[in-house]
Amino acid sequence: MDTAEAKLPRTLGLWSSVALVVGITIGSGIFRSPAGIAQKVPHPGLMIALWVVGGIVTLCGALSLAEIAAALPETGGIYAYLREAWGRWAAFLFGWSELVLIRASALGGIAVVFGEYLLRSFGIDPSEHVLAARGLSAGAIAFAAAANIAGANIGAMIVGVATWAKFAALTLLVLAAFALGGAHGATTAHFTAAASGPLSGGAMGLALVSVLWAYDGWADLSFASGEVTDPQRNLPRAIIFGTLALIALYVLTNVAYLYVLPVATISRSPLVAADTMLALFGRSGVVLVSIFVMISSFSSLNGSMLASPRVFFAMADDGMLFTAIAKVHPRFKTPYVAILLAAVLGIALVMSRTFERLTDTFVLAIWPFYALGVAAIYRLRRDRPDLPRPYRAIGYPIVPAIFIASVAAFVVNSLVNDTMNSVLTFVVILAGLPVYYVAVDRKII
Repeated sequence: MDTAEAKLPRTLGLWSSVALVVGITIGSGIFRSPAGIAQKVPHPGLMIALWVVGGIVTLCGALSLAEIAAALPETGGIYAYLREAWGRWAAFLFGWSELVLIRASALGGIAVVFGEYLLRSFGIDPSEHVLAARGLSAGAIAFAAAANIAGANIGAMIVGVATWAKFAALTLLVLAAFALGGAHGATTAHFTAAASGPLSGGAMGLALVSVLWAYDGWADLSFASGEVTDPQRNLPRAIIFGTLALIALYVLTNVAYLYVLPVATISRSPLVAADTMLALFGRSGVVLVSIFVMISSFSSLNGSMLASPRVFFAMADDGMLFTAIAKVHPRFKTPYVAILLAAVLGIALVMSRTFERLTDTFVLAIWPFYALGVAAIYRLRRDRPDLPRPYRAIGYPIVPAIFIASVAAFVVNSLVNDTMNSVLTFVVILAGLPVYYVAVDRKII
C-alpha cells in the first residue's frame, strides 16, 4: 500500500503553516468566550490569570507536540502519534471520536458564529431568524469544503489572507482601547475592582474550558503535516511561533476589554468586542467588529476544514475506515471524500445543536487526546531512541508533564461539576472500543 505521504504533495511552507495555526485558532473564542468566563470568574485579576494559565498550558503542549510532529511528519497528526506510541486501538479511538463527535462539533460551533455575525453585519438580529443563521452556517461549511477540495494551497491562502486581517483587527482594538478609551469611560480601576460575584475552584475549572476553546487550534497543523515542506524544520517552528503570538494577542485583547468595560458588564456581554467598539466608536464600531468576527470565524472554519479530514484519510489508508474514504481527487490531489464526510457531519450538527453545547463537547472530547499525544513523547523516547529528532522538546520531562497534569485536572473538574454532559461525552468516545474490536480488529472493514 502506498503511504499517505506518497499521495499528498507537500505544498505548505513555514509562513503558510504559521498562518494556519493562528488562523484556525483565532475564531469565535476570543469574541464569544469572555462573557462566559466573567460569569464563572467575576474577578478581573483572576480572569486575566486564566487567559495566562490557558496560554501556558497550551504552550507546554505545543513545545512537547512539536518534537513528535518533527519526528513523525505524517498525515493525520495526533492520530499517527497515538498509533506509533500506544497502538492501533488508541489511534482508532481518536479517529472515531473525531468522526462522530469532535470535528463535527468544532465545525458546527465555528459556523454558527459565522452565520450569526453575517446576519448582524446587515443589521438583522440572528435570534429572530434562527433558521436563516443556521442555513448560512451550513453554507459556510459547504463553501469551505469546496475550497479545500480544490487544493490545500487554496484553503491555506484563504486562511492566510483572513488571518492577517483579523490579527490586525484585534491589534487595532487593543491600540484603540488604550489610545481612546480614557475619553470614553475606560479606567485602570477596572483591573483592581472587587469580585462582582462568588468565586469557586470548580467554576474556575469550568471557565478554563472556555479559555481552552479559544486557544484550540495549536495542534491542528500536525493533522496536515504530511503536506508541510521541510517538516523537520517548519513544523516545530510554526507550532511554537504561532502559539506565542496567540498568547500575547489574547492576553492583550482581554486587558483591553477590561480597561474599557468592568468585569460585571463583560459578564453580560456575549459580544464583548462589539460593546468595546461601541464605547469607542459608536454604532459604526459595532458594524465593523461584526464584519471582523465574521471573517475570523470563516477563516477558522476553513482552516479546520483543511486540517481535520486528513485524520479520516489516514485512518482509511491504514485500513481502519472504509478504503473509499482514502481516495485522492484525480485532478486536485486532495482527500475529497474525507473532506465531504467532515462537511456533511458538520452541517448536521450545526442545524441541531447550540453554540455552547458544541464548544463544551469539543473541548472535553479532544483535549484528553492531546494529553495522550503529548504523553507519547515519553513512550517514544524510551522505545524508539534512534528515531530522528531534529527538534527536542524544551523543558523535557517537566514541560510535557505540566500539560498532561493540567488536562487531567480540568477533566476531573468537569466530571465533578458538569457530570451529566461530561459522562455522555465520554460514553460516546468509549463506544469506539467495541467498534474497534468487532469491526477493525476482525477485519470487517
